[in-house]
Amino acid sequence: MSDYKEGVRACAAHGGEVEALEPGSARLELDRFFPYRLSVLQGLVTRTIAQIYAQQFSLTIYEWRILAVLGHEQPLIASEIGLRANLDKVQVSRAIGRMLEHGLLIRRQDISDKRRSRLRMSAKGRKIYQDIIPRARARERQLLDSLAPEEISQLDNLMKKLLLRAQEMIAEDA
Repeated sequence: MSDYKEGVRACAAHGGEVEALEPGSARLELDRFFPYRLSVLQGLVTRTIAQIYAQQFSLTIYEWRILAVLGHEQPLIASEIGLRANLDKVQVSRAIGRMLEHGLLIRRQDISDKRRSRLRMSAKGRKIYQDIIPRARARERQLLDSLAPEEISQLDNLMKKLLLRAQEMIAEDA
């Protein structure tokens, strides 16, 4: 059964009203609509890894994304983190506030612009990041084990193409 159909059944089971569209009216076949399917896949993959950092490290999805970004490059200002982690300002602000409270990040005034602060992982944040990496990689391997090596290569190439095209489309619409 599709995720969409499961969602409709869950809604109906909890007292939600579900109306069928009139025959012949335009509608998306969610089981075949790429953006929807990609979103569902992203959500499921994120949840499999989120179980690790939520249960073992008390991190939210947003906090993990921030650690992942800073693990790749630091120090950064909050807006740079948001762009790299694909998070909005509110998500970034709340997560950074909590991470500062828990001693996972260090905030320093930007030397070139005193109005901005640069963020980096603290020793505690780096330790958690280092502890999560092998677990996240193991989850990735578990998922990708369902594909042959050539399929993984094809998937990587296709993802690069789609990422580039999506970025082009955003630039065209701006």
